[in-house]
Amino acid sequence: MFVIGGKWKIPIILSIYSGNRRFNDIAHSIPHITNRVLSKVLKHLEENLMIKRTIVDDYPVRIEYTVTDHCLSIESVAGPMEEWGKGHKKRIAEPLE
Repeated sequence: MFVIGGKWKIPIILSIYSGNRRFNDIAHSIPHITNRVLSKVLKHLEENLMIKRTIVDDYPVRIEYTVTDHCLSIESVAGPMEEWGKGHKKRIAEPLE
Protein backbone atom coordinates (compact mmCIF):
# COMPACT_ATOMS: atom_id res chain seq x y z
CA MET A 1 0.00 0.00 0.00
CA PHE A 2 2.98 2.32 0.54
CA VAL A 3 3.84 2.10 -3.16
CA ILE A 4 0.37 2.55 -4.68
CA GLY A 5 -1.72 3.93 -1.80
CA GLY A 6 -2.76 7.53 -1.43
CA LYS A 7 -4.89 10.01 -3.28
CA TRP A 8 -2.82 10.55 -6.42
CA LYS A 9 -0.74 7.45 -7.25
CA ILE A 10 -3.39 5.35 -8.98
CA PRO A 11 -4.79 8.30 -11.01
CA ILE A 12 -1.24 9.13 -12.15
CA ILE A 13 -0.50 5.52 -13.10
CA LEU A 14 -3.80 5.31 -14.99
CA SER A 15 -3.08 8.58 -16.78
CA ILE A 16 0.32 7.38 -17.94
CA TYR A 17 -1.10 3.96 -18.85
CA SER A 18 -3.76 5.63 -21.02
CA GLY A 19 -1.13 7.46 -23.07
CA ASN A 20 -0.29 10.69 -21.25
CA ARG A 21 3.51 10.55 -21.27
CA ARG A 22 4.54 14.16 -20.65
CA PHE A 23 4.30 16.05 -17.35
CA ASN A 24 1.77 18.64 -18.58
CA ASP A 25 -0.41 15.99 -20.24
CA ILE A 26 -0.52 14.03 -16.98
CA ALA A 27 -1.25 17.20 -14.98
CA HIS A 28 -4.10 18.23 -17.29
CA SER A 29 -5.68 14.77 -17.16
CA ILE A 30 -5.99 14.80 -13.34
CA PRO A 31 -8.26 17.53 -11.92
CA HIS A 32 -7.00 19.49 -8.90
CA ILE A 33 -3.48 18.04 -8.77
CA THR A 34 -0.73 20.61 -8.26
CA ASN A 35 2.56 20.54 -10.15
CA ARG A 36 4.43 20.15 -6.86
CA VAL A 37 2.42 17.09 -5.83
CA LEU A 38 2.63 15.57 -9.30
CA SER A 39 6.40 16.00 -9.35
CA LYS A 40 6.75 14.43 -5.89
CA VAL A 41 4.54 11.44 -6.71
CA LEU A 42 6.25 10.84 -10.07
CA LYS A 43 9.60 10.66 -8.26
CA HIS A 44 8.15 8.24 -5.70
CA LEU A 45 6.69 6.00 -8.42
CA GLU A 46 9.98 6.04 -10.32
CA GLU A 47 11.97 5.12 -7.19
CA ASN A 48 9.62 2.17 -6.65
CA LEU A 49 10.00 0.98 -10.27
CA MET A 50 6.36 1.63 -11.14
CA ILE A 51 7.14 4.12 -13.90
CA LYS A 52 10.13 4.83 -16.08
CA ARG A 53 11.39 8.34 -16.75
CA THR A 54 13.04 8.78 -20.15
CA ILE A 55 14.91 11.85 -21.33
CA VAL A 56 14.37 12.31 -25.06
CA ASP A 57 17.40 14.04 -26.57
CA ASP A 58 15.63 16.51 -28.80
CA TYR A 59 15.36 20.26 -28.91
CA PRO A 60 13.96 21.16 -26.53
CA VAL A 61 14.78 18.16 -24.35
CA ARG A 62 11.63 16.18 -23.47
CA ILE A 63 10.94 13.97 -20.49
CA GLU A 64 8.46 11.15 -20.94
CA TYR A 65 7.00 8.69 -18.45
CA THR A 66 5.83 5.14 -19.12
CA VAL A 67 4.52 2.39 -16.86
CA THR A 68 6.86 -0.54 -16.27
CA ASP A 69 6.16 -4.25 -16.55
CA HIS A 70 6.50 -4.33 -12.77
CA CYS A 71 3.67 -1.79 -12.52
CA LEU A 72 1.48 -3.89 -14.78
CA SER A 73 1.88 -6.79 -12.35
CA ILE A 74 -0.50 -5.04 -9.90
CA GLU A 75 -3.36 -5.85 -12.28
CA SER A 76 -3.79 -9.21 -10.57
CA VAL A 77 -4.30 -7.37 -7.28
CA ALA A 78 -6.29 -4.42 -8.63
CA GLY A 79 -9.06 -6.60 -10.14
CA PRO A 80 -10.09 -8.22 -6.84
CA MET A 81 -9.80 -4.83 -5.08
CA GLU A 82 -12.19 -3.33 -7.64
CA GLU A 83 -14.68 -6.16 -7.12
CA TRP A 84 -14.47 -5.72 -3.36
CA GLY A 85 -15.04 -1.99 -3.76
CA LYS A 86 -18.16 -2.55 -5.87
CA GLY A 87 -19.54 -4.97 -3.28
CA HIS A 88 -18.71 -2.57 -0.47
CA LYS A 89 -20.47 0.29 -2.25
CA LYS A 90 -23.60 -1.83 -2.63
CA ARG A 91 -23.46 -2.88 1.01
CA ILE A 92 -23.24 0.64 2.39
CA ALA A 93 -26.01 1.77 0.05
CA GLU A 94 -28.41 -0.81 1.52
CA PRO A 95 -30.85 0.43 4.18
CA LEU A 96 -29.89 -0.44 7.75
CA GLU A 97 -31.93 -3.20 9.37
